[in-house]
Amino acid sequence: FRHMSVKFGAEKRTLYVGGLDEVVDDATLKAAFIPFGEVLDVNMPLDQVNQKNRGFGFVEFELQEDAAAAIENMNGAELYGRVLKVNLARPQNQHAGANRRAVWETHADDINKSDGEEG
Repeated sequence: FRHMSVKFGAEKRTLYVGGLDEVVDDATLKAAFIPFGEVLDVNMPLDQVNQKNRGFGFVEFELQEDAAAAIENMNGAELYGRVLKVNLARPQNQHAGANRRAVWETHADDINKSDGEEG
């Protein structure tokens, strides 16, 4: 089962791409996915130490159908001899789950506010 809220829309167009070789950069990743449609954004978190990719990245398509076609064609495909894992990215943004905060977190906010007023 999936924890995806449809209301943001971008989730169904943003792909997680795993299994990347360390030589792959943004341009290479974009080039690999551009045949399936207009790519709006490519994001590859870098390792702080060696400044190489951490083996995964995200590709955002303009159209949901293009993203679906890319998953179909690229999941299990090879890039630089490494087998790719391609699927829909789970939402990264924190505000996607803001309305599902734990009760104690909400109360903690109230307690912190009242402490500040008394001091």
